Amino acid sequence: MRVTLEIPDDVASVLQAEGQDLPRAALEAIGMEAFRQHRITAHQLRGMLGFGTRYDLDGFLKRHELWLEHSTEDLDGDLETAERLWRERQVEVAGEAARQRRAG
Repeated sequence: MRVTLEIPDDVASVLQAEGQDLPRAALEAIGMEAFRQHRITAHQLRGMLGFGTRYDLDGFLKRHELWLEHSTEDLDGDLETAERLWRERQVEVAGEAARQRRAG
């Protein structure tokens, strides 16, 4: 969707003098506010702003002092994932050690 904004010349000249890309600044402001109000997800904001990775979005949010909110369910899920990955890695390490003993 294309949106056209009219900004008074005196305001636009001040913002442009500060080196702002006004269309980009407006897009970011709209996206940040929608994200802050929980109207769009981090994934949607990332796509809207054209960030290639989640880490790019995280850096952007940090620069603008917007923090991702995590519920206890999110943290429980992260813990389960970490535990599963730890168990899988332990199996890999044990397999590598067994192969080395047989080869050595």
